[in-house]
Parts: sequence; structure tokens; C-alpha cells
Amino acid sequence: MFQKLNHMLGKRFPDRRVFLRSDTETRFIRLSPLAQFTALTGSAVLVSWTIVATAILLMDSIGSGTVREQARREQAAYETRLNDLSQERDIRAEEAVAAQERFNIALREVSQMQSALLNSEERRRELETGVSVIQGTLSDMIAERDQAQQAVETLSASLEDVTGSARTEQGRAQDTENTLDFLTSALVETAIERDSIQRTSDAHEDEVQQLESEIRLSADRNDQIFRQLEDALSVSVEPLEGMFRAAGHNPETLIGQVRRGYSGQGGGPLSPISFSLPGIDTLPDPDTTRANAILREMDRINLYRIAAEQLPFANPVRNSFRFTSPFGMRSDPRGAGRRMHNGVDFAGPTGTPIYATADGVVTFAGWQSGYGRLVKIQHEFGVETRYAHNSRIRVQAGQRVSRGDRISDMGASGRVTGTHLHYEIRINGNPINPMNYIRAANDVF
Repeated sequence: MFQKLNHMLGKRFPDRRVFLRSDTETRFIRLSPLAQFTALTGSAVLVSWTIVATAILLMDSIGSGTVREQARREQAAYETRLNDLSQERDIRAEEAVAAQERFNIALREVSQMQSALLNSEERRRELETGVSVIQGTLSDMIAERDQAQQAVETLSASLEDVTGSARTEQGRAQDTENTLDFLTSALVETAIERDSIQRTSDAHEDEVQQLESEIRLSADRNDQIFRQLEDALSVSVEPLEGMFRAAGHNPETLIGQVRRGYSGQGGGPLSPISFSLPGIDTLPDPDTTRANAILREMDRINLYRIAAEQLPFANPVRNSFRFTSPFGMRSDPRGAGRRMHNGVDFAGPTGTPIYATADGVVTFAGWQSGYGRLVKIQHEFGVETRYAHNSRIRVQAGQRVSRGDRISDMGASGRVTGTHLHYEIRINGNPINPMNYIRAANDVF
């Protein structure tokens, strides 16, 4: 058989001799057609295997590089969005602080103007009192003059009874001259006092007009500040209310619960403004009404902030991940038919950090059947979050945690087909779609 095979291969691969020559002798090695064919085939197989292995390694390297690059791009885009949202939040906070500062300045100016008006009113009353005193003095002087004239007439009559003549011509002329001098002096003093009072009154009228002009300018500035504050509050409140509604909560119910959490009373931390003058009962002016309305809206924003901190408006996974299973009915991964999936799944590497999505108290931290290593956190308003299939648990039952605290590491414990986090949100024990909270938070924060 080998001879026939050699004979058949001899047409393509004739016998060859390889001569090996040394200093003393020469030898040769005969290469039969079968040996040549075997060597050529082995070389071809070796070269082919080398090419295939190299191609596989190159494809694996290229694929790994592409996945890493895509993950880096997604992480960079996510970090850029977070930075933009953080900057926008800081800008809104700075605008609110600036608006509050302008509002405080306007209130101080209004208070100063009211004080100036009160002082002007007091000066006007003092002037009226002075005029009344001068008029009383003039009345007393006229009365004294009349009494003096009556006394003169009485004395003149007595003198006439005794001497037959009241006065001599020279005496009567002197009396008339003295009376005229007295009346002239009184009239001059009265005219001087009247002119002084008139000048003072004119000066106060000018001051009152200037104050009224300043009050109008201040009212215009206050109106502009109020409009800016009202616009800023409207822009801030509407997205928050939309976020709570998108998550399935009634904003008014949440506000009421947070208010009751302060001290068991209906009021919030901000008190209304009221201005009053001593001894004067006045109704609230329009500026005070608008200021109190702004304070109520600021109180509302503060209550929304407290409620948002106590609800799971956050993502439990911050590193690179992918969603592998949504909330709702699905085919069981282990072939047990269609079943309800009460949460969402985040797939990632083993050990990926898992974070609490809101402030709360850990009610369970341990192993639970199909959940594997499970962490349960109870929040306000009857909300509970669950974090399942962990490789490691970093909290204990009864421990209080805050949003952003690391509570566990991603793993594949329990009834799973791969490494991932199973994340649930339940309200009063009923599971709801966690994406409602995640999407609502992404639209605001």
C-alpha cells in the first residue's frame, strides 16, 4: 500500500536526496514522495492553524476594545449630563438666593420709607400744634387789649366825673399813638410768624412730594423683584410637581404629610410678614400680600425638597451597566412559563457598588430564598426598596442610611442566570415600576 502511494505521489513529488558533507565523508538522506507529502501537509496545517488562531485573537481584542470604548463613551456622556444638571441646579439655587437677597433689600427700603412717612406725619402734627398755639396767643393778646380798652374807658369816665374832662388833648393823642404802636407791633410779629409757618409748611410739602416719588420708584422696583421671584418660583415648582405625579404620588398629599412631620401642626417653617404702626390698625397692603404668597411658595419648595430626599428618586447603580429585564410580565429565564417580574434588572460586573436611593432604615439584610442576599430599606410615605442577588451586604438590619450610601455589591446569589441587581420599589407592600421614579428624577435633577 505504501509503495502504491509512493508511486502515485512520485509524479508530483519525485525522490529527492539531501547531501550532508563533512571534512571526512559525504552522506545523503533520501526523501521519499510520501515523506515530502507528509512534511508539506504538516507545514500547511501548522500555517493554517497559526493564521486562524491569530485571527481569533485579533477579533477578540478588537471586540473587547470596542466594548470598553463604548462603555467609556457612555460613562463620559452620563458624567457630562450629571455635571450639566449639577451646574443648572447651582445656577437655580444662586438665582433663588439672589432673588431672596433682593427681596430682603426691598423690604428694608419699604420699612425705611414707612418710618420716614411716620416722621413726616409727626412733624406735620407738630406744625399744626404750633399754629394752634400761635392762634391761641393772638386770641389772648386781643382779649387783653379789649380788657385794657375797657379799663381805659372806665378810668376816663371816673376822671371825667371828678375833673369834668377825661384827658387833655395831648393825653388822648398819646394814648392813640401808643395803641397804634402796639397794634402795629402785634401785626408785624403775627405776619413774621405766619410767613415762617408758611415756609416750614412749603418745605414739608416738598419733602412729602419727594417721599411720595421715592415710594413710587420703590414700588416699581418691588413689583419687578416680585415678578422675578414669582417667575423663578413658578419655574422651580412645576417640574417638582410633575416629578411627583410621574412617580404616582399626589403632591398635595405629600406636602400635608411633610408639614405634619414638623411639629404636628399645619404650618411650615416660614412665617408670614406683617407690618403695623403703633396705635394704628391697617389692612395688609398689596406688597405684603405678594410677599406672603412668595413665602408660601418658598415653603412649598422646601417641603418638596424634604419629600424628594425621602423618596427613591435616584439610580442604585452608578457604574457602567445595562438594563436586562423591565418591570412586568415576562418569560421565566429558567423556563417556568410567564411570570410577573416585580422590579428591574441592572447587569454589570461582580462587585459593582450598589447605593441606597433614598433616606431610610434597613429592615432586612440577609439571605431570602430566590432573592439570594437581599437588602430591604423602609422609607417615608409607606415606600420600601429591595436590592437582591448581591455578592456582599455592607449594612445591618436597624441601620439608618442616607441616599448615596453604599449598601451592597452586585452578585449572582439566589435564583439567577447571571450577575445582576434586581431592584424593586413597593408602596404599602404593592410593587410598582421603579423606572417611574428613575425617569422622573432624570427629568428634574
